[in-house]
This record gives sequence, structure tokens and C-alpha cells, in this order.
Amino acid sequence: MAETFTHRLRVRYSECDQQGVVFNGHYLFFYDVALTELWRAVIGPYTDILEQGYDLVVAEARIRYREGARFDDLVDVRMPIAKLGTTSMVVRPEFRVGDRLMADGEMVHVFIEPATKRKTEIPPDVRKALEPYLVDGA
Repeated sequence: MAETFTHRLRVRYSECDQQGVVFNGHYLFFYDVALTELWRAVIGPYTDILEQGYDLVVAEARIRYREGARFDDLVDVRMPIAKLGTTSMVVRPEFRVGDRLMADGEMVHVFIEPATKRKTEIPPDVRKALEPYLVDGA
């Protein structure tokens, strides 16, 4: 069974809209924070990757909104990795408050060479570090 990295965030007042729920665009920000923390926990500081000659860019982002998280809620961002391809990875984040699913989605990232912006293979050490988080059957 795969491990699932989870990062917890507290909803701030400024992240809520006039309906009193988290504004939809903030879920992508929450995801980005969780991805950075996943990276830090299993690979190291994100800033090191440029020095190693690669970077990670978003190729596709989809979020399905189920229920609105509210001010002061603790949102757990679960980060199951659905696929590690040759040059890309797919993460299917889940945003939960307790047992309630607030939103979920799919994010496709492509590994690139920073200077040329061309796709590059996932570095072997990165692949090895992320494999424990690859969901079963992927």
C-alpha cells in the first residue's frame, strides 16, 4: 500500500469569499504549498533542483469543488501520486476537513531543463523518492 503525504493548512479569513467559503482559486495555492512540502520532506529544498539542472512545471490543473471549507477550518491536503511517467507525474490531490471532501482534482507536472524549457526525464533519485507515494495500480 502506498504512503500518502498530507499537509495541513488553516483557512485564513482573507482566503474566504463573500459566501463565507474558501475562494476557488485558493485551492490551487493550497496544492502548491502541499507540493512544496512533499518535495521538502522526501527530496529536499525545492530550490536545489535548479542547481541540479531541472525544474517542474504545471501542464494541466483540474479541481472539482464539492463543499466549501470555511474560515479557521483545518484543511488536510492529501497528495497521492497517480503516475510517474518518463517526463511527467500526475498527482490527484484531495482537500479534506475531517472526513468531509471539500475538493479533489488532478495535476499534471512535466520535468524540464530550465535553460531550454524542454522536457527531461524524471531524475532517478527523484523517481526513487516519490515511488513510495505512488498509488496502487499506477
